[in-house]
Amino acid sequence: MTKDDSAELPSEEARQPLEFQSPVLERRKKPIVYPSAPAPLPKDYAFTFFDPNDPACQEILYDPKTTVPELFAIIRQWVPQVQHKIDVIGSEILKRGCHVNDRDGLTDMTLLHYACKAGAHGVGDPAAAVRLSKQLLALGVDVTLRSRWTNMNALHYAAYFDVPELIRILLKESKPKVLNSTCSDFNHGTALHIAASNLCLGAVKCLLEHGANPAVRNSKGQVPADVVPDPMDMTLDKAEAAMVAKELKQLLLDAVPLSCNLPKVTLPNYDNIPGNLMLTSLGLKLGERVVVDGQKLGTLRFCGTTEFASGQWIGVELDEPEGKNDGSVGGIRYFICPPKQGVFASVSKIAKATDQLPSSVTSTPKTPRMDFSRMTGKGRKDKKGTLRKKSPSVGSLDREGLKIEIGDQVLVAGQKQGIIRFYGKTDFAPGYWFGIELDKPTGKHDGSVFGVRYFTCSPKHGVFAPPSRVQRYISPGSSYLPGERSPPLVSFRLLFCCWFPWMLRAEMQS
Repeated sequence: MTKDDSAELPSEEARQPLEFQSPVLERRKKPIVYPSAPAPLPKDYAFTFFDPNDPACQEILYDPKTTVPELFAIIRQWVPQVQHKIDVIGSEILKRGCHVNDRDGLTDMTLLHYACKAGAHGVGDPAAAVRLSKQLLALGVDVTLRSRWTNMNALHYAAYFDVPELIRILLKESKPKVLNSTCSDFNHGTALHIAASNLCLGAVKCLLEHGANPAVRNSKGQVPADVVPDPMDMTLDKAEAAMVAKELKQLLLDAVPLSCNLPKVTLPNYDNIPGNLMLTSLGLKLGERVVVDGQKLGTLRFCGTTEFASGQWIGVELDEPEGKNDGSVGGIRYFICPPKQGVFASVSKIAKATDQLPSSVTSTPKTPRMDFSRMTGKGRKDKKGTLRKKSPSVGSLDREGLKIEIGDQVLVAGQKQGIIRFYGKTDFAPGYWFGIELDKPTGKHDGSVFGVRYFTCSPKHGVFAPPSRVQRYISPGSSYLPGERSPPLVSFRLLFCCWFPWMLRAEMQS
């Protein structure tokens, strides 16, 4: 209690030491639960909350007739005037014969629980909360007691409200008992989980300093680093909180011992590993089918470090619009996909899909871009003298096993028909991509993306697609060369009938 606090007490009470009430505690050794009662207020009082600084409220506070349930009702009020005087009100409760482990009947909280809650910055006063807590510890309070409503003990409350000053004295009193104790209301997570989920940086640092285990998993299999809120989910007005989240996650990852069961690729000292080596170590490659968080199916599009968070991140194009972006975060593009179908996740949340189909998209070294639509005189000629475009050294096999080359007519996503004009790596997304000139203006560009031209076509006729979405298109009875547009089906039949008279009879019969 400060000098100012003691000055507010009546002179005879100010002179009386706090230890005077120990004989009362000795007479009642078993704690009880007090019934609920409303908070007392002075008559004709202008406010709806109790203000210990008001003279009329002070008369009620120091009146011996004011009961313990009424004083518990006062400290339940979540206003600064009350919480800053938690040590004064708590001392008055103890003077009335309250056991240190007695409970408030409405919240099932003890005085120590209330003290930890009153240390919250902004509303409470950590110094006043520490004074009351030290007094309760000197009287033998049980640090392991939990509120039956929240299943939280004193350390859980101190972690939740980010009061490292209280965490230190609580752990000094009973470190082995409560350091890694779990709470059912937080998925059976520890105090470290609770602090991490609430972005309580000070509490996390204090817990780690005292040996809290950062590798303990809750009932969902999450370590404390996994429950830190995602900075990408935060709006621009929460930029400060996003920075705290980034620092907090890094701090928890740094604290994880290498001998735990976490994949090593989630640790920050693996940031310098190239994305392709990272995927190789995981048995994955760009373009493969993966499962995110055991629920969402998608295609692996990116692996590497990012600007929005430290560590290695996996970028996935989801099959359904269940994501958060289109492959770009904070104005930086990591891959391209439709809106709401892109998502970034840590490496530990990605698993290879069991129904994986083979894909030719790999993370091989970058190859130069080539605009095959402008090549003249450098291609080889077929038997009829028609110029054929030279295909790149890396090709793709469609579902029938037919080689797809530059100039071939293909179907994109089984619907849009067009001609292959480009194949190779791009600047807008990792992996190999097909550039297609569509027959109809249902595309997205003219062969250039973000100012880089990959091929030339009419506006709205160009589209890029991964090899997994491209298949060769062959009309029935076609004999055209790759790169030539197929004539109508009737024209092909008439042509064949003229060349082969014996086919005419069969055609007429059909």
